[in-house]
Amino acid sequence: MEETLEDPPTSAVLLDHCHFSQVIFNSVEKFYVPGGDVTCYYTLTQHFIPRRKDWIGIFRCSLNHIPQLLSSPDTGRSWHQVGWKTTREYYTFMWVTLPLDLNSESAKQQEVQFKAYYLPKDDEYYQFCYVDQDGVVRGASIPFQFRPENEEDILVVTTQGEVEEIEQHNKELCKENQELKDSCVSLQKQNSDMQAELHKKEEELETLKSTNKKLEQQVKAQKDHWETELLQLKEQNQEMSSENEKMGVRVDQLQAQLSTQEKEMEKLVQGDQDKTEQLEHLKKENSQLLLTLTQQEQHQKKLEQTVEQMKEEEMTAVKKQRELTDENSGLSKTLNENKIICNVLQREKERLERENDLLKRENSRLLSYMGLDFDSLPYQAPTSDQGGAGQNPGLVFGNPYSGIQESSAPSLLAMKRCPTCKSDFADGIFDHTLEQQHMQTLCLNCPVCDKTFPAKEKQIFEDHVFCHTL
Repeated sequence: MEETLEDPPTSAVLLDHCHFSQVIFNSVEKFYVPGGDVTCYYTLTQHFIPRRKDWIGIFRCSLNHIPQLLSSPDTGRSWHQVGWKTTREYYTFMWVTLPLDLNSESAKQQEVQFKAYYLPKDDEYYQFCYVDQDGVVRGASIPFQFRPENEEDILVVTTQGEVEEIEQHNKELCKENQELKDSCVSLQKQNSDMQAELHKKEEELETLKSTNKKLEQQVKAQKDHWETELLQLKEQNQEMSSENEKMGVRVDQLQAQLSTQEKEMEKLVQGDQDKTEQLEHLKKENSQLLLTLTQQEQHQKKLEQTVEQMKEEEMTAVKKQRELTDENSGLSKTLNENKIICNVLQREKERLERENDLLKRENSRLLSYMGLDFDSLPYQAPTSDQGGAGQNPGLVFGNPYSGIQESSAPSLLAMKRCPTCKSDFADGIFDHTLEQQHMQTLCLNCPVCDKTFPAKEKQIFEDHVFCHTL
C-alpha cells in the first residue's frame, strides 16, 4: 500500500448515504498491464464542486459481486456490492487537481495518473472511487484487473494497406537476414582465432590452478581462523539478540507512549486552535476597548478643561466674595456707627425736649408769679448772639435760674472715651445699651459656629468663614 506524507480524509459513513453519480469515470479498461502507469479519466457533473482535499482511491472489490458489476455497473451502489464498507479501506490514492475555471467545459474533464510502483501486484478486481474532503464517496468506476495480455484475447484486424506494409517489412527482414549470414561467416573465422586463443588461455589456466591450490591452502588456514572468529561472533550475536529483544520490548513501550503523545498532541492542537479563536475575539474586544478608552480620555480631557474653568471661576467668585465681604463689613461697620450716632442724637433730642418742657413750665410759673401771661408774650427765636447755651426761648429777661442750673447740672459737653477703639462719646448718652451695641460693631461673629473675632483680625475672620465653605 502507498506510503504518503499525509493520509487522505476518510469517513466511517456507510456507502448507502453516498452520492455515486456526481463524478463519472470514463475510458476504464477491463485490465491494466502490470509495471506501467495508469491514467484515470473522470468527468465532474454540473452541480458538483471539487475541493482542495478531494482524492481518488483504488479500492479492492469483492469477488462474489464482480459478475453483477460487469453486467450492470451502474447498479453497484451499496457496500455489499463492491466489497468494502468505508473509505478507510483504500489501497492507494492520488490527490485531485482543481481546475482553474469551473465554468469552462474543459474543467469538467479531469485525469490523474497512478505510478506503477504504488499499484497492486495481484490479479484481484479493483475500482476507482472519487472521495471528497469530508470522506464521502462521490463516484465509482467499473471493476478492472492488473494482469498481462493473453494471446487468445487478441483479435488482429488488418487492411490491404497493412498487408502491403507487412510484405515490404518482410523484404527488409530478408535483406537483413542475408547481411546476418555474411556476418556469421566472419564470426566463424573469428571463432577459430578465439579457439587458438582459448588453448593458450587453458595453459595459463593450469598455471593458475596450481597457484589456486596454494591459495586454497592459505584460504583453509584463513578459514579456520575465521571459524574461530565466527564462534566468537555467534556468541556476541546471541548477546546482541537478547539485547535486541529487550530493545524490542522498549520499542513497543515507546510506540505506545508515542501513540498516547500523538493523541495528546491532537488535543493540544485543537486547544491551540480554540485559544487562537479566543485570542482573535479578545483582540477585537481590545480594539473596541481602546476605541472606548480613547473616547473616554477625550471626554476626560474635556472634563478636566471644564474643571479648570470652574476652578478659575470659583477663584474669581471667591475673590469677588472676599471683596464683597470686605465691602459688606465696611458697610456694616458704617451702618452700626450711623445707628449709634442716630440713637445718640435721638436721645439728645428727647433730653432737650424734656429740658425745654421744664423750662416752659418754669417760665409759666415765673410769669404767673410776676402776674404775666405766657401766651401774651411775643416769641423770640433763639439766636447765636443770645446769652449762651443756658438761655431758653420765650423768656424776656432770660432764665433767672440758668446760672444755678449750669453750676449745679453736669456739663452737656462732658465726653467719655471707648477703651477699645479710643472713640469719644458724650458721657450722658453713652449708657450700657449703647456700649454693648458699640462693642458688637468692634467684634466679628462667625455666622456658622458663632465664634467671635476682634475687628482688627478681619483677615483671620474671613479665612475662618472660608474654611466652612470647603
